[in-house]
Amino acid sequence: MGLSEAELRASVDALGVIEPRFAAALARVGYPPTRIRERGHATLMRTIVGQQVSVKAADAMWRKLTEVIGDPVDLERVLAASDEDLRAAGMSRQKSSYLRSLAEEVTSGRLDFTHLSADDEEAVAQLVRVKGIGRWSAEIYLLFAEGRPDIWPAGDLAVQIEIGRILDLESRPGEKLMRELAELWRPHRGAAAIFAWHHYGAGAAAAPV
Repeated sequence: MGLSEAELRASVDALGVIEPRFAAALARVGYPPTRIRERGHATLMRTIVGQQVSVKAADAMWRKLTEVIGDPVDLERVLAASDEDLRAAGMSRQKSSYLRSLAEEVTSGRLDFTHLSADDEEAVAQLVRVKGIGRWSAEIYLLFAEGRPDIWPAGDLAVQIEIGRILDLESRPGEKLMRELAELWRPHRGAAAIFAWHHYGAGAAAAPV
């Protein structure tokens, strides 16, 4: 499960102590809501389904897909589903291959969501072995489904934009600078990312004053 409301608020408060500009941003936009996802293969499958489509389209595709693979998801049905079955649910050939890759990793025992490495980098490496799961998707899973407090998706565009605004930087920081800036925020970098998305969603209200 993801970070609880109390854990998230405590981490955001800690960030405000470490970096006063977080405290100023918090005063403008308030605390972010919690984001909690279910642990396990279904959440990662939803990530695959949602790649490069809108939230509304992804939800519709997921509903159609669960008619084929069950709800809760039956991995054997994923592996047994034909290309035609998956195409009828809106899955491209590429997404179908990604879903099968995940099902194969789990059913073979190579990927066990209940025994992911406690080391964040090693856990990312375990997840990206699944075809179609990149670093960002792995980090999002670990942050929202496992509630790992120090996950830092430094390559996320919205996070980069908002960290630049919060810190009043002249330009959007790249991934390398993002990692350097966030070293001081350990072990609260997950909350920093969640707060950045919240700040992004606040739009004009989040502009530095």
